[in-house]
Amino acid sequence: MTFAKNLIYYVNGKYISSDQASLPLNDLGIVRGYGVFDYLRTYNGIPFKLQEHVQRLQKSAELIGLSLPCSTEELEAITQETLRHNNLPESNIRIVVTGGSSADFITPPEQPSLVVIVTPVTQYSAQYYEQGVKVITVQMERFIPQAKTLNYISAIMALQQAKRANAIDALYVNQQSHVLEGTTTNFFIFRDSQLITSQENVLHGITRKVVLELAIKKLKVVERPISYSELKDCDEAFITSSNKEIMPVVQIDDLQISHGKPGENTQLLMHLFQDYTRGL
Repeated sequence: MTFAKNLIYYVNGKYISSDQASLPLNDLGIVRGYGVFDYLRTYNGIPFKLQEHVQRLQKSAELIGLSLPCSTEELEAITQETLRHNNLPESNIRIVVTGGSSADFITPPEQPSLVVIVTPVTQYSAQYYEQGVKVITVQMERFIPQAKTLNYISAIMALQQAKRANAIDALYVNQQSHVLEGTTTNFFIFRDSQLITSQENVLHGITRKVVLELAIKKLKVVERPISYSELKDCDEAFITSSNKEIMPVVQIDDLQISHGKPGENTQLLMHLFQDYTRGL
């Protein structure tokens, strides 16, 4: 994946060319992985649910004992200004807060670091949405799953497994054999005319929230644990995220879902979500 060379990032008070942007090597985000981030995209050039993403960033920071370097209102303004500096048709946005530069490489200083990264939106192949995708399961759990932290070791390892299996994502399964979420996605199934998704020990995605709001107008929605054993009895499945939106799943490990093609309810939600984002 390559990006335009003239992108502008925000780094600790400055708007700077992406090829010049950097953090000190004693920043705790680099040497200890201590930090949080949030990720969103634009529709029609407008950041999708920016306030909610920034609020989730604040919650993530609180969960790991990290203070934001400025107010949420200032964060929103910095994000908007970074977008204006880049002037892309559609953008992906990463807001990153790290522990900051540490003299002893472990004690957080009073001032954390703030980075806002803007890149062009890249679309997944239409084939993924028309034919569905494969995911695998892995016996892993995320550290502090309610927080979007910089600790992505489990995700990287799981995605390497997924790539070897020609799958697009991996679903975390805990010690109780509950299917939780994907490495960067939330997970849903349809079973007995119910839309089911996990509520506990997962990151509550903003796209997940919108999907639930759209679904509850048309379908019966249940938030509860999903056991691995019931996957064989589910009628449909899909994953959601800011960059994947709603992506139908037609295979989990060796198990075929929805007769190997996107199900009707999943397609309904895909259309509802597209209509929702077009209307922004």
